[in-house]
Amino acid sequence: MFSLFGVPVDAAYHLVSGFTGILTPVLGGAAAVAAIIAVTMAVRIVLAPLSLRAFRAQVAAARLAPQLLALRQRYARQPERLQSEMSALYRQEGASMFASIKPILFQWPFLSVMYLLFRSPLIAGKPNTLLGHDLLGVPLGSHWLSGAGPVSLQGGVFLGLFALLAGLCWLSGRLGQLMAVPAVPAVPAGRKPGTGVLVKALAYLTVVIAAFTPLAAGIYLLTSMGWSLVERRFFFRRAAGSRRDQGAKQPDRR
Repeated sequence: MFSLFGVPVDAAYHLVSGFTGILTPVLGGAAAVAAIIAVTMAVRIVLAPLSLRAFRAQVAAARLAPQLLALRQRYARQPERLQSEMSALYRQEGASMFASIKPILFQWPFLSVMYLLFRSPLIAGKPNTLLGHDLLGVPLGSHWLSGAGPVSLQGGVFLGLFALLAGLCWLSGRLGQLMAVPAVPAVPAGRKPGTGVLVKALAYLTVVIAAFTPLAAGIYLLTSMGWSLVERRFFFRRAAGSRRDQGAKQPDRR
């Protein structure tokens, strides 16, 4: 096991194993899956302040959209100046163009720990008992293309996981289109894509990642994406309600 992740993997093992032992009398064979979901939700609670900053950045982007459009038109032939002016505008408003990406990046260490946890036969020199657990008969440490292969019960479970992940990616994209304005305007052909395109690509990349990680890591990704979708929906509903309340309080100047 990599020394860098040795301690986190050991801690994650004790945490997941502990939850599994507590839930086994109630959930039986599904206890380990429920434990992974519970640990994932705990991780998302820890990352909640970062997610809140990302949501606020999206709201700020919507508020600044007219100014961003004006900058794009003014500096259309000066891409370096455009990026500089946009960065200055975000700093002035206390926002960031890349805040929406940070929650995704900060989840990579947790995903890496979950990957190693279900790829390590030994944890702290002892057998990894979590590898004996399964979902619908499919070991939590198995991969999509390992064992019986894609055309099997194991393959069917993974395909169901991929479909759910893709559905959450689509719903997340639709929610972003309906409730927020892209943070970075479109750029001319041949230039680097904006952060909005990058975020979309990263979101759908989770389906590919799940195909090359243990089933347990795929469950982590599915739970985390579902949590993100609920978070975004809740935050934007509150933000929309706050804007309506402010509009109602403004005096009629007619």
